[in-house]
Amino acid sequence: MDITFPEEAPEYCGRELTLAFTALVNGRRLQCTITAEALEDHFGAESPRFEDMVGAFDAHRARIQAATRRLLSETNARCVVLRSGYVRFYEANSRAADSLMP
Repeated sequence: MDITFPEEAPEYCGRELTLAFTALVNGRRLQCTITAEALEDHFGAESPRFEDMVGAFDAHRARIQAATRRLLSETNARCVVLRSGYVRFYEANSRAADSLMP
């Protein structure tokens, strides 16, 4: 599965308290989202306000995209919402894998 992320600004959804961003999966555009809770818990967003969420997203774009890439791969591009629990699980497993490398 080929997964890339175009350099586009994320879109804020105040009603859902999420940011939407695009992934290209095998050339097909797919809208992904990350919750305010995930941005606050793992990426340093101070609040669910637009400025805080976008700032955290921009500062940690590579980590967010890595977690999204794994989630898309694990779900065959069906699940596209990054929630705090998944990020916690992903990062814990990444650290464990890194500690096993020589």
